[in-house]
Amino acid sequence: MAKRLVLTSVAILLAVAGLLPILAMLVKSVMVDDHFSLAFYQELLASGREVTLMRHSMALSTLTTLFATVIGLPLGILLAKTDLPLRQLFILLFTIPLLVPPYITAVSWFNLLGRDGLLARYLDPSLAKTTSAWLFGLPGCTLVLSSTFLPIVMLLTIASLKTVNPRLEEAGQLVAGWFSVLRGITIPLILPGVLLAAMLVFLLTFGEFGVPAFLGYDVFPVESFTQFSAFYNFSAATAAAIPLAVVAFLVLAAERFFMREKTDQLRPAPDGEQRSFIGLGPLRRWVLALVSLLCLIIVVVPVLALLLQSATTSAYVEALNRAGHSLLRSVVYALVGATLLTSVGFLSGYLIQTRTLPFWRSVDALTIFLFALPSTVTGIGLISLWNRPWTNFIYTTPAIIILGYLAKYTALTSRITVSTLAQIPSSMEEAAQVVGAGWVRRMGVIVAPLARHGLVAGWLVGYIFCLRDMGITMMVYPPGHETLPVRIFTLMANGSPQLIAALCVIMIVATLLPLSMLWMVFRTAMRGGAR
Repeated sequence: MAKRLVLTSVAILLAVAGLLPILAMLVKSVMVDDHFSLAFYQELLASGREVTLMRHSMALSTLTTLFATVIGLPLGILLAKTDLPLRQLFILLFTIPLLVPPYITAVSWFNLLGRDGLLARYLDPSLAKTTSAWLFGLPGCTLVLSSTFLPIVMLLTIASLKTVNPRLEEAGQLVAGWFSVLRGITIPLILPGVLLAAMLVFLLTFGEFGVPAFLGYDVFPVESFTQFSAFYNFSAATAAAIPLAVVAFLVLAAERFFMREKTDQLRPAPDGEQRSFIGLGPLRRWVLALVSLLCLIIVVVPVLALLLQSATTSAYVEALNRAGHSLLRSVVYALVGATLLTSVGFLSGYLIQTRTLPFWRSVDALTIFLFALPSTVTGIGLISLWNRPWTNFIYTTPAIIILGYLAKYTALTSRITVSTLAQIPSSMEEAAQVVGAGWVRRMGVIVAPLARHGLVAGWLVGYIFCLRDMGITMMVYPPGHETLPVRIFTLMANGSPQLIAALCVIMIVATLLPLSMLWMVFRTAMRGGAR
């Protein structure tokens, strides 16, 4: 009884946090003076602007997905299956752009390639004008978002390679070289995981607001936010947001119809199997140089540009004076959000993995859909549902931000839980049930302790994504409750380049510091276990 009650309550919470706001947004967009009307949709279609917005959004998403996949797939193979030196370090470095807000990467490139950037300071100013014009548009957005989302393809490629049975590759090596084995055996086997990564990159790019807004490239999320914030035209903003939701739904429906069975079959290779590694031989130095150059361009150079631009004590003092409270709020909201995400994600992941209730597929689909949904759509939905006098206890408090975190990021902690529980034998819980242990006791004494590494990983992922979030927070934060990402974005209009660069550096440190601490804790724990 307790089991069904708790898991049903979690499903209801997810529906209230994510599904009801979207439904409220749809209803409000077709009501004018309490009457059904499609006037705002007709106005958007009649203007012809939706064609331009869709063309821009599709071009940016397609190019970003193409570059991220073309680079991320071979990079993942190199870091997972070859004897390339410093592989673990490269994995950590290449993951950094994914952990910080994308617009910070855009600011980094602006400090390097802009008209008043480092390039203009040390090289020909006319060259800086050319690079600045190139940066503000489709090429610059593609560069920033490709480097931001490339780690998704790289990490999912590495994870998918762990599912390949090495005996298949060994059999292929009997008749062909490694290149032919990769092309004919390994890549086809991991293709579902790679396609899943490409789909995520496409959807995340399609819904990205911060980078196109900063670099002046008109896409649907920017149009929707502009209609809402600049003109406070709620219905027009909703009409501009609907295509985002439709595209997200269609892409996810196609993934579920064509790929779900294949991606569900991705499981770790049998225990005890020794994975085959590729010896690079004489190419090792050249490959190392190439990977190092790539890391230098997309990771080191942007961060170095920020550090050089903000290399004064006064810049950091001013940054802390003007945004110190925002930083504190970001950390507190991220701590609360990560804790709730871990709890809700653990229970929803348990429901999905054990298939306890008949609607487990609906819960799984809902969390994935809400994650793929652009932040502007989620934000407008939350405003549609909660902006009422009798719900001000939520709408005018940070609770509205936390609800946005739950709606957007539960899929992350839920999927981590599913992956963790898949490696725990169900017989452990069944044995406790046989001797009379209740469900709550089984969860607290057996399942949760066995899944502790997944819980810690889920909390960390939740913390990072809550801390870096700008799209939802920008839409719904109450006055006086802006977070650091929102504060940085609002200061970009009139803040000095040194101040903005210092704030971005502080944001990067606040994001990466817990990751470094957790890595040190895990290393210490593993060394202690080895003894």
